[in-house]
Amino acid sequence: MSEYTQIKKRSICISGHATSITIEDEFWIELKKISKEERVSINILISEIDKNNSGNLSSAIRLYILDNLKQKLTQQVLQ
Repeated sequence: MSEYTQIKKRSICISGHATSITIEDEFWIELKKISKEERVSINILISEIDKNNSGNLSSAIRLYILDNLKQKLTQQVLQ
């Protein structure tokens, strides 16, 4: 990760209402990759993450991405 990581506020629409998240560019890029792999929009993916969230949405997104990457790494090791 770059020491110049940008944290940006991004406007999104989840579950029919507008909101914003503050997240680093690297996480946003990974989130876009996941949404493309799962063939869903970012808004739908974030809505799904939010359904299981009881705290800060930006943190929940980061943890979702971390879990996704850990699963991929485990699958690679097992192959």
